Amino acid sequence: MTTSRADVIIVGAGHNGLVSAILLARAGLDVVVLEASDVIGGAARTETPFPRVPGLRHSTGSYLLGLMPPELLRTLDVDIPVLCRDPHYFLPTPDGPYLLFGRDRASTRAQMTAFFSAADVAADDAMQAELAALRDDLAPAWLAPPLPVEETADRYIRPALRTAFTDLVRGSVADYLARFGFASELLVSMYAVTDGLSGLNAGPDDPGTGHNFLVHNMCRLPGADGTWMIAEGGMGTVSATFAAAARAAGAKIFPGTAVSAISVDGGAVSGVTLADGRSVAAPVVLGACDPYRLMSLVPPGALPSSLVTGMEAVRRPGTTLKVNLALSGLPEFSCLPTGSPSPFGATIHLLPGSAAGGTPMRALREMWDSVVAGELPAEPTIEWYLHTTVDPSLQDAGGHHSSALFVQSVPYAPAGGWDAALPSYVERLLDICEAYAPGTRDLVADVVPLTPPGIEAHFGITGGHIHHVDNTVSFTDRMPYATGLDGLYAGSAGTFPAGSVIGAAGHNAAQAILADLAVRSSR
Repeated sequence: MTTSRADVIIVGAGHNGLVSAILLARAGLDVVVLEASDVIGGAARTETPFPRVPGLRHSTGSYLLGLMPPELLRTLDVDIPVLCRDPHYFLPTPDGPYLLFGRDRASTRAQMTAFFSAADVAADDAMQAELAALRDDLAPAWLAPPLPVEETADRYIRPALRTAFTDLVRGSVADYLARFGFASELLVSMYAVTDGLSGLNAGPDDPGTGHNFLVHNMCRLPGADGTWMIAEGGMGTVSATFAAAARAAGAKIFPGTAVSAISVDGGAVSGVTLADGRSVAAPVVLGACDPYRLMSLVPPGALPSSLVTGMEAVRRPGTTLKVNLALSGLPEFSCLPTGSPSPFGATIHLLPGSAAGGTPMRALREMWDSVVAGELPAEPTIEWYLHTTVDPSLQDAGGHHSSALFVQSVPYAPAGGWDAALPSYVERLLDICEAYAPGTRDLVADVVPLTPPGIEAHFGITGGHIHHVDNTVSFTDRMPYATGLDGLYAGSAGTFPAGSVIGAAGHNAAQAILADLAVRSSR
């Protein structure tokens, strides 16, 4: 890199930073993106992580595209190829009942009635209708500056749902699901886990888990029918698409270029210092890295104390374990009758307490109690993914399948440490898979686990928290776009609207910068 000056420096080439780069470069600014890793994309990557199966491609971090607003894609004028998952949910049990549902709502109702109850059908219909209305109402808010929860409700949410909205955002996922009268604890547990607890450092009864549930139900991509989709070629396709658009607009992207400090002169940002000692001058720096990384780059005392205090109050480590798997074949689930649609591509829910006579919600709470105590839960929640049947472009010449166990929740630092615990815990997780799909262990060609510290090291996310800031923290309580230090902005998953591959934060941060620059030029 020979650049020594820019109009805007973006620290981090994750998907949000790349969105910002597109918009700022198209506005005529000289934009430089500096990425510490040799790989762009942050956690939205397609890699070949398996030493024993070197040609198998895999989304090592984020694994589905669901929440990116279609309006943002139109604004960016980009096309991300996505593949529909149908069915999109598979809820097996070790001993019989199952739920395998997708676009065919009649089939879903029939399964719910046969394996669960008519009350569950009615509850699910009522909940899905309310979520669809909230999704439509809240959608415009995601590409605008955040407002406090009550003001958001007043501006965007229809009057009949304002109380439900504020209660959901501030409350627990368990309380929200209880409103609808589900008869089956297993269904309640499924929804609580996949939408309420995903990526959180929280249990099902904790305030704010309702906000995460709402966020995860904001999928509006064309053709998605409210569900998440597979990015063809893996999640690196998202980052590569944005990077190409940013470069076409004139932005310069430099992987393998770590920033060691943000320079401040006279109470305003003046540029950055690189890890190799070089400096790049700029009046605007946008942190597309996580907020805690951004704060660590700024000289002590340069940020407003209220911002530092507020962000430290909501700092939490990650509680997600991702076990990436290379499989030589497809598992066979004992609960599925011959001739059933393929469950692969769907989110496969392996839930504690799912065996006959189990108590899933109690098991879910006991799992979280173990995590709080620093223990690895004997029966964690697992979302199992296997996308190569839907996207065979990821397979190697030998026909291996890339798969992953998304395990929620585990302690960041279990008693005794990960080095001692991880091998046996991976075996424990495979035992759980065997209970649903006997013979799975024989299919495993390679295993690459990422503990919370492993996620921190691999993707450069402070604390290994995949949402940067816990999604129990919402709206104006997240990291603000304008930090209060002149010229310093934030625009990662730790800002509004939430953690996930959304891109709205990159859009909104860029708009904040352009608005402030317009005010400066008019003076």
